[in-house]
Amino acid sequence: MSLFFSRRHMDMDMDSGAGMDVVFQTVRATPLYSTAWTPSSEGTYAATCIFLVVLATIGRFLLAFKAVQEARWLDQEAKRRYVAVSGKAPLSERISTSSDASQMTLSANGLEETVMVVQRKRSAVRPWRFSVDPVRAIIDTVLAGVAYLLMLAVMTLNVGYFLSILAGVFVGSLAVGRYAQNPEH
Repeated sequence: MSLFFSRRHMDMDMDSGAGMDVVFQTVRATPLYSTAWTPSSEGTYAATCIFLVVLATIGRFLLAFKAVQEARWLDQEAKRRYVAVSGKAPLSERISTSSDASQMTLSANGLEETVMVVQRKRSAVRPWRFSVDPVRAIIDTVLAGVAYLLMLAVMTLNVGYFLSILAGVFVGSLAVGRYAQNPEH
């Protein structure tokens, strides 16, 4: 049974002029990831759909986890102590002589204070750190793996699988969406 839409799609084999219909379908025995994972009953189909809901929810949790970790790493970097280097001007002197800084007067409740306002003209690349970058790479790799597994499930064009993934995204975003400041997907 086809549902939602149908369109002609160019066949992968360019020699044959035949095309194939690409349609959403509701066949319960749709394999997921391999022929060994083919639901044979309503119960196994429901379990497969529940798995996809959980996997999509995990994907949202991973996005939120990455955003929280990035914020922590940035905070740790900002709290890092700096050491004076012989022969190099202190940060306060470099700021006061920088073309990116301008002197202004700040007033609050009748009190005035002279402050330096510094603007960054270009984005600074943070240095590679052993305590941060391998962990970031692992998180990104797991996120990509989960995203590709979800994509493969959607590509089966099974309506139940598709709606299960949407449900998982909804549940995950509802639970931890506020932590993902910059959602990627």
